[in-house]
Amino acid sequence: MEHVHLAGEEEDDYSGFNDYNATLDTDDLEQDENFKKAVLRTSHGRRPPTQAKLGMGAGMPGAQGRLATAARGRMAMPSSMGRPGSGMAVQQDGSARPMTAVRAAGFTSAGNRMGGGFDPLNQASKGPAPPLEPKAEDSPEEKIRHLEKKVNELIEESCLANSRGELQLALDKAKEAGRKERVLVRQREQMSMGDQINLDLTYSVLFNLANQYVVNEMYHEAINTYQVIVKNRMFSNAGRLKVNMGNIYFKQRNFQKAVKFYRMALDQVPNTHKEMRTKIMQNIGITFVKMGQYNDAITSFEHIMSESPTFKTGFNLILCYFALGDREKMRDGFAKLLTVDLKIDDEDKYLAHGDDKQYNLVLEVIKNDSLRQIERERKYEAERCIKYAAKIISPAIESSFSDGYDWCIEMVKNSQYIDLAHDLEIDKAIMFLKQKNFAQAIETLKSFEKKDSKVASTAATNLSFLYFLEADYAQADKYAEVAMTADRYNPSALVNKGNVLYARNDFEKAREFFKEALTNDSSCIEALYNLGLSNKRLGRLEDGIDCFYKLHAILRNSPQVMYQIADIYEQLEDTAQATEWFMQLIGVVSSDPSVLARMGELYDNEGDKSQAFQYYFDSYRHFPSNIPVIEWLGAYYIDSQFCEKAIHYFERASIVQPNQVKWHLMIASCYRRSGNYQKALETYKQIHKKFPDNVECLKFLVRLCTDLGLQDAQEYATKLKKAEKNKELRDQRATSAGRRGSGRGRREGSAGSDLDREGSAGGQGNKASSRRQRARPNFDESDNRGPYQSSQPQEIDASYSDPLGPQAERPKTAARRKDPHEDEFGDEELGEDLLPE
Repeated sequence: MEHVHLAGEEEDDYSGFNDYNATLDTDDLEQDENFKKAVLRTSHGRRPPTQAKLGMGAGMPGAQGRLATAARGRMAMPSSMGRPGSGMAVQQDGSARPMTAVRAAGFTSAGNRMGGGFDPLNQASKGPAPPLEPKAEDSPEEKIRHLEKKVNELIEESCLANSRGELQLALDKAKEAGRKERVLVRQREQMSMGDQINLDLTYSVLFNLANQYVVNEMYHEAINTYQVIVKNRMFSNAGRLKVNMGNIYFKQRNFQKAVKFYRMALDQVPNTHKEMRTKIMQNIGITFVKMGQYNDAITSFEHIMSESPTFKTGFNLILCYFALGDREKMRDGFAKLLTVDLKIDDEDKYLAHGDDKQYNLVLEVIKNDSLRQIERERKYEAERCIKYAAKIISPAIESSFSDGYDWCIEMVKNSQYIDLAHDLEIDKAIMFLKQKNFAQAIETLKSFEKKDSKVASTAATNLSFLYFLEADYAQADKYAEVAMTADRYNPSALVNKGNVLYARNDFEKAREFFKEALTNDSSCIEALYNLGLSNKRLGRLEDGIDCFYKLHAILRNSPQVMYQIADIYEQLEDTAQATEWFMQLIGVVSSDPSVLARMGELYDNEGDKSQAFQYYFDSYRHFPSNIPVIEWLGAYYIDSQFCEKAIHYFERASIVQPNQVKWHLMIASCYRRSGNYQKALETYKQIHKKFPDNVECLKFLVRLCTDLGLQDAQEYATKLKKAEKNKELRDQRATSAGRRGSGRGRREGSAGSDLDREGSAGGQGNKASSRRQRARPNFDESDNRGPYQSSQPQEIDASYSDPLGPQAERPKTAARRKDPHEDEFGDEELGEDLLPE
């Protein structure tokens, strides 16, 4: 009942914790003699006392005090057998007995009493540890390691030099790496470390050296290096390098050995590497094509098309069928080509989503990234192979290329490449153009008028070009308008519209259309060139030369552009710049006679007759029928008192223009000046037979016959009087007719001659023309035109869309000349073809 608590009594929650059994009281154990004796007989009693234990007696006020915490924690508890645990052993003299059981660990009573730190290894007496000794750099292992690093650096430098195009430097680095690697191998062998040779490093050195030999076209050395790698059985998969050896033999046109090494490499490539085997098979097929073994090539290509078809392989297969003339195989090959998968995603994923801004931001990033560019390249390659295949087989699979094209177009319409059908139809029109069948070309292109806007714009652009070539400017203008209506941003259509206006001498409006074309496509070189021509015709020479300088930055070695720059500088009377640009032009087209003649003209204007003669002579050498050059050379020899040499040039002029009496008179005059009067008399007689009414010839005949005392003098004098009377009558009729014509012109209010209008349009162009006239000898030139002048302005070239390739809307120019003797660098000439077909 004493442990029963009633509910009403007050209860202490912390009572009872200090109640314990008296047997467990350890406060009086140190005073218990029996306990001490028992402890001394145990191993625990023989241990040295702890520091806290030793200080317990001194630090405590009496034996009745409580143990310190450390000592209390170390106090032994009673054993499991009921025997009290052993405590601290105390010797008879009261000192603590040392603990021998833990002395090996470094715990000594003396050390504890001295207050020293824990030092089990007795390191305190030795002082601080000495610094680490550096490794000797001249040790063999360190030398080998350094040499390996140097070899790797040389290989890397060789590869980088190759990527920069410094092929000789790359080869030198590769050779140096090979030398150091051999030194490294010898050092390992001398140190008996042959088993530690780095085979990967040796392989890298030899492989890089062989590659550098190949790019430097040192094929024999490259073959030897590859042989070293292939014959070493310690290199794994080295047999694949026989493909590289086959490529070298292919470059050397040793096709038999190339096929041999390709097959050896194919045998060493496992079947699991299908892509590698496919590429080797393709090399074998191409080599057979080079050898003319089309049946063997077809076997290789057909195997590839059955395993892993590609557009290139399909196209090569069609070429082999075409070479053998197998129509059915060509059809089958074209059908297989249309089944090749592009392996690209749907184009719809690049369409913008109106509401999803996050998706549109991502789309802006991915629609022109590297993967997107790869997709475009694949698509372009597919289109190119299909178009070229259709061009090749269309004349062979049917009786006419038109029927063949129609079959190809139907096949394309039934395939996944249906978008190419319109391009093939435009290609068909281009083929008609190449065959000079303009009616069929126009009919084919007119069929696109009701198609979608892009195709209609392309067809209308080509139609405008065709009508422009036929000088039907009304139809050319009409279809240029149709092309611009279908696609206002079509630069080719704008260029054609500007060309029509240029041909109508409306240079200001033409200039505006050329500028708009450049706004839509800054890379449209035709628009930039024509804009420069328009500025030149409007007298805006500074603006014109700016256009041609921009074009020169794009087309560095275009002769047309360089000529226009030089010509404008001459019109600006900057002779130094004009001479410099003509010199650059001669460096590009060294055999152009008209450019050489212009250089001679510039030096002649400056008074340097010797330099002028050199350029005129070079021009004559390349084009001996240029009358102004012949005329200048003949006059030069006459001025230099070498009349005999001038005869050769005037004879050439008389051959070119046999109805011009002045060349025959100049030949006779040269004979007369050189003192050969008999030859001069014979020449004058021949001229009189051909031109009996020529007064000048009769005058010289009378004079020569009189001087030589011949009886024919009187006869020729009579003919001379008659000829002079006839000439006076002709002059009178011409004078009266001229007066009547001038009276009518004044009554009609004529604004001026065509020459005046041309001068006003050309601006400063007449200055250059007048200089050219002054530079020529003082002879009648009424029927002659210079190499850069014509009786009427030349037509500017049109442009049309080339349907081949990714830039279907870019214009293409075609050069045209009025005079067969004129050079291609005319004043108003657009230039030669600027886009490849």
